[in-house]
Amino acid sequence: MSRSQTRADAALRAPSPLFDRPAAPAGILNSNKGFLRALGTLAVVLLAVLPFINATPYLMSIATSALIYVMLAMGLNVVVGYAGLLDLGYIAFFAVGAYISGIFTTVLGWPMWAALPMTIVACIVAGIIIGAPTLRLRSDYLAIVTLGFGEIIRITANNLQITGGPSGIHGIPTWSFGDWSFSDGFTLFGLEFPQRVVFYYFVAAVVVLVGVIGAGRLAKGKMGRAWKAVRDDEDAAEAMGINTYIAKITAYIIGAVWAGIAGQLMATHLSAISPNSFQFLYSALILMSVVLGGMGSTPGVIIGALFVSLAPELLREFSEWRFLIFGVLLVIVMLFRPAGLWPSTAILPWLKKLKPVPPPTAGFMAVPAASANEDLETVEGEETR
Repeated sequence: MSRSQTRADAALRAPSPLFDRPAAPAGILNSNKGFLRALGTLAVVLLAVLPFINATPYLMSIATSALIYVMLAMGLNVVVGYAGLLDLGYIAFFAVGAYISGIFTTVLGWPMWAALPMTIVACIVAGIIIGAPTLRLRSDYLAIVTLGFGEIIRITANNLQITGGPSGIHGIPTWSFGDWSFSDGFTLFGLEFPQRVVFYYFVAAVVVLVGVIGAGRLAKGKMGRAWKAVRDDEDAAEAMGINTYIAKITAYIIGAVWAGIAGQLMATHLSAISPNSFQFLYSALILMSVVLGGMGSTPGVIIGALFVSLAPELLREFSEWRFLIFGVLLVIVMLFRPAGLWPSTAILPWLKKLKPVPPPTAGFMAVPAASANEDLETVEGEETR
């Protein structure tokens, strides 16, 4: 090796860092993560305080239905927002969960908590049966096939005797544990919590703790990164070694299980189900919640689901005009926020105005002379030996 080549190799070696990388910004107003954590804590507090402020049957019923919508939207967000699979028949898994829990509790006499594992197993099987042949399709073809499966599930439930036919299943019991059930309520510190408040607390705990935390963990994990790669470019993801079929069917099954649990909660909440409760309109509304809030964004999906579920109730004073006003509001939101109310890439407005502080760059791109001489002497010493 010549002396000039040795000197060139020594000069090309990367120097050691001249400064430490600054720590990531923290705090409620200094980072998106801190602000979202504070916002989530505030939401949990509001959910816990709401029954103490107003626990009327109407308000608790509307709040429970809104939270079930949030559960459905969180499950569909895994399928559409993370994996990029356009599913127009998502309500089918909602129906599977509701009917399986209704059959096991009314026909076989099982308690609701014992029917939950059977609901999960049935949704996994349904996800495999529906997803295995259809997830090899893409874009519009996948949407059309999933829409067909959603209608097949509804029509099948409408024609089977065990599902009650067009009349559906009635008298679905509430959750019970031994001699106590939700219908009994309970008294704590002199305050009486009736059935509607107990069930509301239960749904709120499932949505806030399991849904938000679970979705966030999935998005940041290895599987979540695979889903996003498939969503962005399936061919490139497959070229990089990702098994795209396994990634897609995993997202589909997870979304199916989440919808099935929401269906079981809905059956308990209403105590009666029928095929008319699972029409295509509800699949469209859930998909609208995900798109409206921001696909792949946990806070955005929650906001979108609350908007879609609560806006018609808040506009009830306008009678027959409320659905027209609701549609106009949706069009306005999509015109001014095409990426969603809270997209996954959203940055807080006040953080956009902050100018990043450049690190000290003196001598960063140059190799210090002392370091280069030391490397050269080391290489020459190795050649001499």
